[in-house]
Amino acid sequence: MFSIFGSKKSSAAATAPVVNAPDTGGWLTKLRSGLSKTRAVLNTDVSELFSRHGKVDDALFDELEERLINADVGVHAATKLIANLRLAAKAKEISDAASLQATFEALLVELISPLERPLVTSTAKPFVIMIAGVNGAGKTTTIGKLAKYFQSEGKSVMLAAGDTFRAAAREQLVTWGERNNVTVIAQEGSDASAVIFDAIQSAKAKGIDILLADTAGRLPTQLHLMEEIKKVKRVIGKADPGAPHETLLVLDANTGQNALQQVKAFDGALQLSGLVVTKLDGTAKGGMIAALAVEKPEAPIPVRFIGVGESIDDLRPFKASEFVNALFRQ
Repeated sequence: MFSIFGSKKSSAAATAPVVNAPDTGGWLTKLRSGLSKTRAVLNTDVSELFSRHGKVDDALFDELEERLINADVGVHAATKLIANLRLAAKAKEISDAASLQATFEALLVELISPLERPLVTSTAKPFVIMIAGVNGAGKTTTIGKLAKYFQSEGKSVMLAAGDTFRAAAREQLVTWGERNNVTVIAQEGSDASAVIFDAIQSAKAKGIDILLADTAGRLPTQLHLMEEIKKVKRVIGKADPGAPHETLLVLDANTGQNALQQVKAFDGALQLSGLVVTKLDGTAKGGMIAALAVEKPEAPIPVRFIGVGESIDDLRPFKASEFVNALFRQ
């Protein structure tokens, strides 16, 4: 078996099928539901594609590649997957299409596994997380869910309402703070940098574990706003050398391949350390996860969390095998 990026791996590891994991707390059910559109495009929930073809031939590979592209996997990732699937089929002399599905699933897990790097927050106190994204990506809601997640780990959390462009965003963050019983630092009419600077000082004084700093939504093409967010990051570094310790970009899964352009622009401005993919709620094409894996193959930006709904608990760390499991099984 050949790896996605060309190095060889053991045959046993590479051909192991994705195992049906126990559905802890309904999370996998929600994830499978959230990926229903992608699963419908791939049409693999009952192995229809592989079983219908019967034999391994060019027609199978061509249709599979087309379905991958339609599911927003992207041309680059789809080409890699199909090339390696061809190599695997030849190397292992697989002629039956149905027998090839487990190999395909293993290759897909292998492709996206570099994105699975859990966020470690114990390296600083407060651990400052700066959160960016375009308008409507779900930044503020994600912050509320992250607060709940970190609290469930026994961490103390504070929120900084750095989206000073929209009063509604500040009010929304205050509401999330009340819901989670955490302090929100907000100042009406203040500069975003000043709000976050004050929040860092307060978090230090109170011994807070995690500070989540919101920023205003902006498009990558709004150059003056991209310069403003660079300033916010510089001010954070002045308030606490080494901070922000994590710079997250929130991506709406419904944007598909456009997410790649957002990643490129925000990474160029902020040097991103992680991504959060939101709104995997049944309307999204989840294949964009695979596209993210090949965007920077030498150093892919990890997907720290994925979100599958509006509930406060609908945000979890990204796990490659769990994701592929949900893609292929109802």
